[in-house]
Amino acid sequence: MSCSKGKPTTSSSLSGLPLYGEESIMSKKQHGTCSQPVQSQLRWNCDVDTADRICCFNRHYAEHSGYWETTSFLSEVDGSKEITFYDSVTGKPLFIAPRGRTFAEFVAESRSHGWPSFRDDEVVWENMRCLSNGEAVSLEGTHLGHNLPDRKGNRYCINLVSVAGVENPADSSPYGK
Repeated sequence: MSCSKGKPTTSSSLSGLPLYGEESIMSKKQHGTCSQPVQSQLRWNCDVDTADRICCFNRHYAEHSGYWETTSFLSEVDGSKEITFYDSVTGKPLFIAPRGRTFAEFVAESRSHGWPSFRDDEVVWENMRCLSNGEAVSLEGTHLGHNLPDRKGNRYCINLVSVAGVENPADSSPYGK
């Protein structure tokens, strides 16, 4: 299934979400399931060693519940604007939030579950897939978290260390910061 070029693909422009990927996305590469380690300087004071372990050498575990609230995320982001969350390995955009809800609603849902929680409209489908077991991964092999659907629909429960990357200047995608 292809995604539209030039703008984020949302549930209003694409049916059948989430998009599924093959298990081969997570095959062994040069650095675990990734081609390289995580970036050396992650945003929001996220721990690089924890990020590398979760992103590249892990298929089932997560940062501890509430970890994202111990970082500088809430004090650094501008809640009046959309925030782009970049892959901690590649710097490619994976999520843009909040979309279709307020920042306060995004934070409240994330707090209630213990991890940043994204919805279909906030996923950059050009760079993210779910595997048949619900694991959320980047197309480059970064473990992100899991899709844990609830009564509102798909909910992507994502490790902040997996999406605290810095934008890759070589990436020509049309997404904002």
